[in-house]
Amino acid sequence: MNQVIRCFAFAAITYLSVTNTDAAEPIQAVPLYSQAELLELIEKNEHLTRVKLDDCQLVQDIKARAEIMELPSYQFLYGDMLAYAVCVERDVELGLFYMRKSAEQGLAPALEQLGRYYDVGQLVQADKAMAITYLREAASLGNINAQVRLVDIFNQGHGSPRDYEDAYRWLFHSIVSDKKLHKRIELSLSKLAEKMPDSVVTRARMPM
Repeated sequence: MNQVIRCFAFAAITYLSVTNTDAAEPIQAVPLYSQAELLELIEKNEHLTRVKLDDCQLVQDIKARAEIMELPSYQFLYGDMLAYAVCVERDVELGLFYMRKSAEQGLAPALEQLGRYYDVGQLVQADKAMAITYLREAASLGNINAQVRLVDIFNQGHGSPRDYEDAYRWLFHSIVSDKKLHKRIELSLSKLAEKMPDSVVTRARMPM
């Protein structure tokens, strides 16, 4: 029953968001982003810019997909919009709520962003333990930014040595084309290896 209600509500919101009340001045509708397109925008950190470039026409559709359909990519987008007042009134608390909802569904960019926020104290109080929790999950899903930051946090002396092997393995086996980032990763791994027994480093380097 709840699912039926959700479907009707979503249909109504979608209809209202694309219907022009002034027939004399038709609005050229902006097509809604596909899941693949939105994920690519998020990966490139271009999602908020795209919403603004589209003249904020898709706010109701984005909100519906975050609230009613509970799509993690749209929850992340809507959360960012709320946190940074992009096409909506700023509401940091609600924005973080949607970011967390997205992270709970396993969206790696959401997990990485929350981990980064807790690491540096952006929008939330700095908390290395929380940062590691989010970053570890994102790193395990292959998010390179999370992998790099996680190793850096361990190199700073935070976290448990029990997690070093996984962090080393994920970053060591990552595919990186950028030469500058590749060199940074090499140095970070070398520093982390100093904190680990040689046998553990050898095991972490083995093909996955």
